[in-house]
Amino acid sequence: MDNSLQQPTKQSRFKRICVFCGSSPGKNPSYQIAALQLGKQLVERNIDLVYGGGSVGLMGLISQSVYNGGRHVLGVIPRTLMPREITGEPVGEVKAVSGMHQRKAEMAKQADAFIALPGGYGTLEELLEVITWAQLGIHDKPVGLLNVDGYYNSLLSFIDKAVDEGFITPSARHIIVSAPTAHELMSKLEDYIPKHNGVASKLSWEIEQQQLGYSTKSEIAR
Repeated sequence: MDNSLQQPTKQSRFKRICVFCGSSPGKNPSYQIAALQLGKQLVERNIDLVYGGGSVGLMGLISQSVYNGGRHVLGVIPRTLMPREITGEPVGEVKAVSGMHQRKAEMAKQADAFIALPGGYGTLEELLEVITWAQLGIHDKPVGLLNVDGYYNSLLSFIDKAVDEGFITPSARHIIVSAPTAHELMSKLEDYIPKHNGVASKLSWEIEQQQLGYSTKSEIAR
């Protein structure tokens, strides 16, 4: 093929993105297609992947897609979940940790942004925690929701209801960036500028970590 006809590689503000998603493929084939499309977007933009370490379901699809595209894949998984979530050969680098809390902290530390594909309880819990961390001022990294075929419409409606009822501020609602396709979501995340004011500054969180005897550098805010 004539190299002059190839599209130039997209440049990104992100080096690594953490993707939350299900260890099941889901019943709708669109979810699996979206995982592959998101993987393609990461590869085209020279972005590495951080994820929950499983090689089955949507986790397996996106990790294999990014790995096959030549980008680095880091899977972070609790040792107790490895027999259940990892089947066959691991994809890329696998980092075993002691538990769920360490898993989330490690993924957050490694990533420059977060994206949630369709998933279940675990995906929701991880997504809502990084949103909460942003609201509190622990980090200001973009958080994206890949709303495939309206999968997250009910969640977004609930959040809008919480804004209407005064439990979430309109500026904090802006933390969540959503789009129906991987390409559109990545474009929005590239342009994301925080509008909310954190409850406390990142410096305050870092000082608290020092007082508790943790690293002098914020592990999450990085």
